[in-house]
Amino acid sequence: MRHYFRPILTADISYPTDALALGSGRLWFTHVERMSRNQESEILSVEDLPIKWKRRLCRKRSPISGINFNDPKLMGILNVTPDSFSDGGNYGSLETAVAKAKSLCKDGADFIDIGGESTRPGSKEIPIEVELARIRPVIENLQDIKSPISVDTRKARVADVAISCGALLVNDVSGFRFDPALLPLCVDRAVSVCVMHSKGIPETMQNNPTYGNVLLDVYDYLEKQIYKLVDSGIPRTKIIADPGIGFGKTLDHNLALLRKISLFHGLGVPLLLGLSRKGFIGTVTGVENAKARVTGSVAAALTGVSQGVQLFRVHDVKETRQAFDMWQMAKFGDFDG
Repeated sequence: MRHYFRPILTADISYPTDALALGSGRLWFTHVERMSRNQESEILSVEDLPIKWKRRLCRKRSPISGINFNDPKLMGILNVTPDSFSDGGNYGSLETAVAKAKSLCKDGADFIDIGGESTRPGSKEIPIEVELARIRPVIENLQDIKSPISVDTRKARVADVAISCGALLVNDVSGFRFDPALLPLCVDRAVSVCVMHSKGIPETMQNNPTYGNVLLDVYDYLEKQIYKLVDSGIPRTKIIADPGIGFGKTLDHNLALLRKISLFHGLGVPLLLGLSRKGFIGTVTGVENAKARVTGSVAAALTGVSQGVQLFRVHDVKETRQAFDMWQMAKFGDFDG
């Protein structure tokens, strides 16, 4: 029987001598939740933590694209699409898109994630030429920004052009399953990658998604994909993992993942959490308008911060940055900028 170990994390300046530090951050733990598919979970001391899990949980996370993870980082969303669920059509012109990217940087974004194809529930694939026409001029006109650029795409040709224009990270919502040419391209171009869990394609992913155990099923998938990436030639130090909130998950699935997301630190790589303005936040809060879900999004992000998540993909960078800085100041008395 396979066991999984979720660190029960604490953010406090008082650090017990028997505590273990999580990765690069300031959170620590003295106990773990042992989980399996066929037994009730059990709380154990870190003394009972297997060495493999201890190494993965405590290994310092390497900087990615020049960004360290000593404190929570933000990936600002720039959708140059007409149909994204929250901001579709807002940045359709080159001028508005470039201005938005620079505004996100000013507000505190550590990465800028540029996408030209909507992957909202029910969305359909668009031609490569259309996707390229949307993102290429934007990236070409952002050579002077300090924040590294991430390209949000499932397609090798789109990624290739984006990398040539300056993108340093490929963020693939399909987890490198959609285009078999994308992984070899990322290996050849030596870029960092984000591998995400999703169930099916965006057009059908919300059609009654089911899991045996959503936490462990998503964990197993990401672990398998990370092994595949590493075996193909991408160093583990260049990989970020994303459990894929909202991608083939019900409300209960999303909440289960958020509630115990610290389990995924066992993958041994930085975690990305993308939940900004998503539908499950509207369901919980009763806020139908996606743009009005800022408060719920920030609250959900703080749940991730308290569990050591290193990177957050958000629309509302300024508000989230303020919340993160305040949280760290209250907990630790300072923060690493």
